[in-house]
Amino acid sequence: MRTEADVSDVMNDNPVIISRNASVMDAAREMKGEGVGSIIVVENGAPVGIATESDILRKVVAEGKNAADISVADIMSEPPVTITPDETMIDAIRMMSDKKIRRLPVVSDGKLAGIVTERDLLRISPLLLDVAKEMASISGGGEAATPREISLPGKCEGCGMLSDRLVEIDGRLFCESCTDAYQ
Repeated sequence: MRTEADVSDVMNDNPVIISRNASVMDAAREMKGEGVGSIIVVENGAPVGIATESDILRKVVAEGKNAADISVADIMSEPPVTITPDETMIDAIRMMSDKKIRRLPVVSDGKLAGIVTERDLLRISPLLLDVAKEMASISGGGEAATPREISLPGKCEGCGMLSDRLVEIDGRLFCESCTDAYQ
């Protein structure tokens, strides 16, 4: 029986893509049309970069440049930090936290297979937390006055960052960094 969710369980297997030669204007229109905040830059099916709304704002809009005259290659982050579909959600959360990013292209056999975002991980995290709390109450854990590590991924109620090891204090969940401040 599988006990951990893999990236393939939560990833979007139809990511929005663009070529490096496309203009930033084309990228922005594609992102708007698809309702996403990033676009993966591909070459021969492999991700070579990623461009985000933030990249467009900081590198084009804030500098007063014309988005139609700038190529995606000029603003994209490269090479992209990637993950494989068989890695766990916890691996993805750790990677996002360590690299301070919110999106991970998923690569299988060198080709783009999907994307996993912070939102994808947060969508499933509350379900896992509910299961952990139920298991604790069954085993007599109940509401504890002392911190109790539940080792599940989720969003810290203190700082809002994703963490793979949350601590429960008085029914609220905190990352290790925020635990001292909320005890």
